[in-house]
Amino acid sequence: MKNKRLKHYDKDPNSRYCGSLFKKKPVSRYARSLNAAAISVVLLAFALVSSAHGQEAAEFFRKNCTSCHWIGGGRLIGPDLKNVTSRKDRDWLVRFILDPKAMFDARDPYALKLKAEAKGVMMVKVPGINAKMANALLDLIEAESRLDSSQFAGKAAAVITYTKEDIDAGRKIFSGKTKLKNNGRACISCHTVNTSGGSLGGRLGPELTTVFTRLQGHNALTAWLSAPPTPTMRSVFQARPLEEDEIKSLVAYFESAGSETGYNYDTFIVWMSVILCGLGGSVVGMVLFSGIWGNRFRAVRRPLVKVSKLRGTS
Repeated sequence: MKNKRLKHYDKDPNSRYCGSLFKKKPVSRYARSLNAAAISVVLLAFALVSSAHGQEAAEFFRKNCTSCHWIGGGRLIGPDLKNVTSRKDRDWLVRFILDPKAMFDARDPYALKLKAEAKGVMMVKVPGINAKMANALLDLIEAESRLDSSQFAGKAAAVITYTKEDIDAGRKIFSGKTKLKNNGRACISCHTVNTSGGSLGGRLGPELTTVFTRLQGHNALTAWLSAPPTPTMRSVFQARPLEEDEIKSLVAYFESAGSETGYNYDTFIVWMSVILCGLGGSVVGMVLFSGIWGNRFRAVRRPLVKVSKLRGTS
């Protein structure tokens, strides 16, 4: 009976067709090679995208973050970022990276703690930052934190005693008497150092007499000058960075300026002279205009008074 059914199945063309549909066909060596090649291409593309993404984050960190932060090298102006994602949740970190000012304005307790530890220095919003880059930076920090020595660990400088020549060189660079090697703008264009022997400077940027103390010493100030993070300074010095010897001289000058107790009376006298000259010029101008317009007023008024008197007598 079983054999008859099998014979019937073999004779039925529909049965043979259905069986052929479900019959496992052998895969050729060529097809297997194509599948393997396709998988390799996808994996390679994914690896290249991940690598490019990581390199982009590393370059962004180097240009915008290393002036205030190290990864595993200790504190600069801001905290050491090694294992930062274990100290604070990622969502908070992303929001802080995207808009630090909003967190400070909202009186966020942890943000205010960071500000206090930085002696009042607040992180600024980095131009070009977005949520994707913020997450990429945190991925980079996590990866670098797992290394024995991060490429962003920095190097703490030994205690340096600056010479009088270093300080004088920094003063000349600040005042513009010594031109910067990469043709950057002189510090005095936007800043003033208010010490004896200092120079009257601009008011666009902050006064820098105590900048060495505010930025907590040599390492932080050196890192800051190497890659200034503020928008104005970045626009000036990103394409014309300071050289190492120029940074050393400026740090020497700022340290010396912060330790001086003298006041730059020349600056005080100049500004008072400007104010007094302005007031004096205003007074002189008012007297001159009073004389000119007073005569014109009388020249117009006299004929009117005369006509009025003639009409009255008539």
